[in-house]
Amino acid sequence: MSYMEWAESQLAEVELLTSMFPAQEELELTDQLALAELRSYVENSVSGEKPPPSRPQFFMKQRLDSSVMNKTKFILTCAYPSEYPSVLPDITVRCSALSRAQQTEIQTDLNKYLMKNCLGDLCVLAAVDWVKENLEHFIKKSLSTAPAPKLESASQPTQEVFSRLWIYSHHIYNKSKRKNILEWSKELGLSGFSMPGKPGIVCVEGPQSVCEEFWSRVKVLTWKKIMIRHREDITLNRQGDDSNTVESLDSLRKFTGFEEAMFDPHGNRGNHMDLGQLYQFLNEKGCCDVFQIYFGIEGR
Repeated sequence: MSYMEWAESQLAEVELLTSMFPAQEELELTDQLALAELRSYVENSVSGEKPPPSRPQFFMKQRLDSSVMNKTKFILTCAYPSEYPSVLPDITVRCSALSRAQQTEIQTDLNKYLMKNCLGDLCVLAAVDWVKENLEHFIKKSLSTAPAPKLESASQPTQEVFSRLWIYSHHIYNKSKRKNILEWSKELGLSGFSMPGKPGIVCVEGPQSVCEEFWSRVKVLTWKKIMIRHREDITLNRQGDDSNTVESLDSLRKFTGFEEAMFDPHGNRGNHMDLGQLYQFLNEKGCCDVFQIYFGIEGR
């Protein structure tokens, strides 16, 4: 398919969805400008011209019809790559009734279903239908596997663990993914940074359980390659007020807040960063040793 054929298919699907779900409570377009640029490209561009870089993004807000689930709500976050439908769209399922494990499992199973049955075709409605048919199963599984509450002993206080995750991706281009990374880190109170481009780097730091929640959300998005390249876990000693080893979680942070960091982007698509500037940035934060872990060479 050509860029024009991809764009025509995308516009046709958006128009179908908006006609089927006219209320904002059901369908929310988060970037009207991107949609306008896509429509202008389809209507006015000559064959062979590349489409606009901004891509349509939207939320599908739906409820289960099952009386057992009491009209449980779920949200599909959708974004189109330029080559959709020849490649799958970025679709993320969110439902507050799911445990973290089941959130990961339903996302994985949805991606497998779309890859097997919908690759090459418009698939947002198929994704909505699949989630409606299967979400109840995952919610019940979440409830059945929920751990029983544990009684904490006053003699053995809970030890808090601080984590810093260094995540590596083959690339981070997609605006929806970049937005998710920024919003999720803010929502979860994590500090760190993300560097878009090729390669893509994300660092998050904070309570271990919260870092793991961030990773569980990010890893189930559609990636060519993503992994935790390095992690740092530090147990905070909470033995008593008289102990000199007691540390606060915030004292271990090396970053203030979370930001998207750009280092002199260059290349044909402006997607390569100056690694020398990245090294200097890491060095200023006291993390320069991570540069060699990422790239196998010492920075300077």
